[in-house]
Amino acid sequence: MSIFRFPFFKNKSSKKHAIENKDMINDAYVLPEHVAIIMDGNGRWAKKRGLPRFAGHKEGMDNVKNIVRVANKHHIKVLTLYAFSTENWKRPKSEVEYLLKLPIEFIHTYLPELIKENVQIRTIGAFDMLPEHTKKAVQSAKDKTRENDGLILNIALNYGSRYEIIQAIQLIAKDIENDQLDVEELDESVFSNYLFTSELKDPDLIIRTSGEKRLSNFLLWQAAYSEFWFTEVYWPDFNEAVFEQALVDYQNRKRRFGGV
Repeated sequence: MSIFRFPFFKNKSSKKHAIENKDMINDAYVLPEHVAIIMDGNGRWAKKRGLPRFAGHKEGMDNVKNIVRVANKHHIKVLTLYAFSTENWKRPKSEVEYLLKLPIEFIHTYLPELIKENVQIRTIGAFDMLPEHTKKAVQSAKDKTRENDGLILNIALNYGSRYEIIQAIQLIAKDIENDQLDVEELDESVFSNYLFTSELKDPDLIIRTSGEKRLSNFLLWQAAYSEFWFTEVYWPDFNEAVFEQALVDYQNRKRRFGGV
């Protein structure tokens, strides 16, 4: 796990206590508006327990509802979850089929609660390339929560950042060719408008579970000035206490955005 600074802790014992105490998140400190999470470690969680990988994915899916509750509790505006990447198609067919059925099960089980909690469901990624049964369930959830104005649960589904950037370049090229965009007008702001996340601010905090320390083709453009937080905890065990540890650490960082 990363080494963190907690300037308002007086000693090691008080630091440990505060990390474990959910009440130590200080409302006077800024919390991230947009948190993005690479939910990693489901398979290793299962293997450690002598279970099939499917069991880890199921446990990981059930954990999403817990983390959504914590994010809602702390008034985080956007929670982006890396659920299925464009590279995940390389996994065994049976695992891919199971992974793409999980959104259906999640929506069937937890959509009433998400609606009650005023959560709006969105997706980023190559949505049209998903199986019809997955698209149908997810689109129904998006439609039913469209008017909700609370936490945005943004699911990265069949998402890859390189694909996203290439698609943006293609769209820009077409608009320039059709005289809908002047090449001289192209800057970072304009480019961002062609990305899947055009309606969202860039993530303030990116979390990755399981001990891996890489982005794995996730929000490469948007992560330019994000804070990163890594933990060895596998995603199914990523609970409220660990999430709040990440938020406490974020509150004690100074973001300079290239300044002094």
